[in-house]
Amino acid sequence: MYEFNYHRPTSLAEASKLLAGAADGKFVAGGQTLLPTLKQRLAAPSDLIDLGGIAELQGIKVDGGSVSIGAGTRHGVVAKSAEVAKAIPALAKLAGGIGDAQVRNMGTIGGSLANNDPAADYPAAVLGLNATIHTNKRTIAADDYFKGMFETALEDGEIIVKVTFPIPKRAGYVKFPNPASRYVMVGAMVAETASGIRVAINGAAPCVFRHKEMEAALAKSFSADALKGIKTDPKTMNNDIHASAEYRAHLVGVIAKRAVLAAG
Repeated sequence: MYEFNYHRPTSLAEASKLLAGAADGKFVAGGQTLLPTLKQRLAAPSDLIDLGGIAELQGIKVDGGSVSIGAGTRHGVVAKSAEVAKAIPALAKLAGGIGDAQVRNMGTIGGSLANNDPAADYPAAVLGLNATIHTNKRTIAADDYFKGMFETALEDGEIIVKVTFPIPKRAGYVKFPNPASRYVMVGAMVAETASGIRVAINGAAPCVFRHKEMEAALAKSFSADALKGIKTDPKTMNNDIHASAEYRAHLVGVIAKRAVLAAG
């Protein structure tokens, strides 16, 4: 049997207060990771605090040179947004390729980023597009946010409120998905931003990372040919039943080239 207290606050202040008063409380957004964890009896929180009723966490806004997405916004909403598709086509494409229809209609951008699964899509968008994560306490730059496998810069009780993506000059996202789960085995977000070229690789390693050698090559010539001969160290790659470290290292080069072509 499951035994926990369920709460559905309507404000960030209420959510924070509920967590502070719980013996072992957990925030839940789309529940795409937490609920399976509960079903497997790998977690038994005293309280579940559902963030879905907080209006401040919802919605998309395109203003000037950026796209802001509320942390509680579903993947499917981002994928179908005409504003996102016009401003950052690669971001809309990324959202539309997450999981399946059921996952896209439940999962949220904030939940994905708070969990920081190495096989998630959104970390590549945040790091590759040089986004800023806004919480109920502060703002965190993309380069400072991702710390390791399932590890982020978030402190206990900190809630992601929204994510702001600067609109790039061009960007492309391509992933090699696991054929069963559609999780990312290797993905790449390549973008030409106001601050320079950024190449974010997800799925391949324990945590999303920037490929600095590829960035330097693309800064000289933004073309797939510029990446020829650039290798990725297999020792830094994931090695599991789905793909060997050597295979993933090879895929990094292949997928990055495709992402450059997708960026145009």
